[in-house]
Amino acid sequence: MEKKLRIVFMGTPEFAVPSLRALREAGYEVALVITQPDRPAGRGRRITPPPVKVEAERLHIPVYQPERVKGNTELFEILKEVNPDLIVVAAYGKILPDEILNLPRFGCINVHASLLPEYRGASPIQSALLDGKEETGVTIMKISPELDAGDIISQRKVKIEKSDNAQTLHDKLARIGAELLIETIPDYVSGKITLIPQDSSKATYCKPITKEMGRIDWKLPAEKIFNMVRAFTPWPSAYAEFKGKRVKVTEVEPVDLKGNPGEVIRADRELIVAAGSGALKIKKIRPEGRKEITGEEFIRGYRVKVGDRFS
Repeated sequence: MEKKLRIVFMGTPEFAVPSLRALREAGYEVALVITQPDRPAGRGRRITPPPVKVEAERLHIPVYQPERVKGNTELFEILKEVNPDLIVVAAYGKILPDEILNLPRFGCINVHASLLPEYRGASPIQSALLDGKEETGVTIMKISPELDAGDIISQRKVKIEKSDNAQTLHDKLARIGAELLIETIPDYVSGKITLIPQDSSKATYCKPITKEMGRIDWKLPAEKIFNMVRAFTPWPSAYAEFKGKRVKVTEVEPVDLKGNPGEVIRADRELIVAAGSGALKIKKIRPEGRKEITGEEFIRGYRVKVGDRFS
């Protein structure tokens, strides 16, 4: 029965693509994809379609890209005409109004990249890394009017490796989220799952990431800067200034050495910079306007010596 479900999919970035693809591969009828409008992107600010639109067109699924959702009569009429049994949402980027939430007979469900009620909001992946978590996960939840506060349908834990950054953890959670979605839908629509209300007293919230958040404060402990570099790679990047030029620090490792914060304390085969407590071996770095290089290549190319400072 569940394979005959008529589904509308709502999603925008790369995170949502595996879920859309998995629905189609599992044999569900995805009647419509709703995604954000094409936006300027990249250095040239060229108008670029969102990844979900690209995937939907590859799968020959109709796409609709409304500027707004709330109070959008045209969107509501289109959804009524499609008459979905279920709306699946993954990182769509807008809050759905009551009239849409109440339209499908099985409601609207969401693929969220955290173990709710932890990390409600826009940046659960980066926030888990910033906080130095060793574990995160994916939640499939029933969408409610309040942000990420709906009942939990299913969850899966995911280990965070020390080698993970925002990109690798994103890819892992996107894949596992898609797998969990496909496993969950049949039992959800047949009523075999008991939904679990979230304990809002344990809720934590995360804000959207901005470029300014990437500036490195070398007075912070090395472990905090390490987490920051992981959280902000590849975007917006953790950055500092060296000899008046901006550099993006893309891979580091905490080491047990001391020095004045921001000062280069080793510049032989290893580039090591002191932090507020401990220090950081800079393994990969990207000078302004250049490609990413190793710390050793940076030492040679930029004539780095002990006592130089990152600011």
